[in-house]
Amino acid sequence: MRVVALGYLFMLLLVPIMVILWRTFERGIASFIEAISTPAAISALNLSLLIVAIVVPINVAFGVVTALALVRGRFPGRGLMQALVDLPFAVSPIVVGVSLILLWGVNGWFGALDSWGFQVIFGLPGMVLATIFVTLPFVVREVEPVLHEIGDEQEQAAATLGASKWQTFWRITLPAIRWGLTYGVVLTVARALGEFGAVIMVSSGFPGVSQTLTLLVHSRYIDDHNTYGAYCAATLLMGIALVTLLLMTLLDRKRSNA
Repeated sequence: MRVVALGYLFMLLLVPIMVILWRTFERGIASFIEAISTPAAISALNLSLLIVAIVVPINVAFGVVTALALVRGRFPGRGLMQALVDLPFAVSPIVVGVSLILLWGVNGWFGALDSWGFQVIFGLPGMVLATIFVTLPFVVREVEPVLHEIGDEQEQAAATLGASKWQTFWRITLPAIRWGLTYGVVLTVARALGEFGAVIMVSSGFPGVSQTLTLLVHSRYIDDHNTYGAYCAATLLMGIALVTLLLMTLLDRKRSNA
């Protein structure tokens, strides 16, 4: 069983990665650096990081509030909210992109914003909305079980002693959920960096304007027929993902020992 499992992982994961790395560095480090330091590549990296910087705080705030409502609250429609949180896991990112176009496009429900000079679709706002949707569940699903585990006895004791809700959250709840919250943030970052399906639907894809790293890989490989440049961009994206994965592993170990 171990041989079968390792062989499966080797063929499915390691072989494609090794091929990409070999094709990337077969011309040397200098060529790789040159390929990832073009204006289009730098702009794509900056845009990807900007989207992450916007999406993560929004999903952290929404995720913590939603997790608290689902665990501590008892209200009509709680089951529906649980289902809505998991909706991004079930819906194809392409469908997400199409729905955003129907809502925020020129002829959509909120298309009047475009005539007022606020462009959502084919701009940064649309890409942020798409990324927020696909990364929405991660913080909620990492914080929720931690809240179940710690219970609410300490929060009730703090309230009995006169602490306000904000003081209780800041001094009791937040320290207790810090590892779950951090783990959810790491998952959100990883998912946001690698998102392609929803983003490509709401992005113009123009280099230097609305092209993320994933769209850069697609553009170089499909549109420009620049196979080597696509491999280099993919390696850069893979390196960032590897750093995120290592961070996630370290956090998981610390959470287990906490």
